[in-house]
Amino acid sequence: MDPKSFSKYETARILGARALQIAMNAPLLIKISKDDLEKINYDALKIAEVEFESGALPISVKKPYPKKKEEKLKRTKEQKLKDLTKEEAEVKEEEEIAKEGEIMELANPDDEEDSNSSTADNETE
Repeated sequence: MDPKSFSKYETARILGARALQIAMNAPLLIKISKDDLEKINYDALKIAEVEFESGALPISVKKPYPKKKEEKLKRTKEQKLKDLTKEEAEVKEEEEIAKEGEIMELANPDDEEDSNSSTADNETE
């Protein structure tokens, strides 16, 4: 495959994978002279770049594309409620909440102090 057909991310991944193989003593896929190897300091990444540019790498990239859908999208139908029925539904819901919920009174700090002091008096006796 043509090296220009890959994105920069795919190219980086391919070069990294091949450089790792070369660093682990994998055989080179193209013939490079000793002079050229000495020029690039036996750098595995540079060798991988040379192989990639020559098109000798047998590494392929699978690019999944989304599948096309041919069916039409359908809109869901909403039930339109009249204003009166909305108000009735809200009132009904409020009544249900009031029946289920427990109405609590606000706590007075005086009541709490009295109850705490009476238990403290009981403990001292």
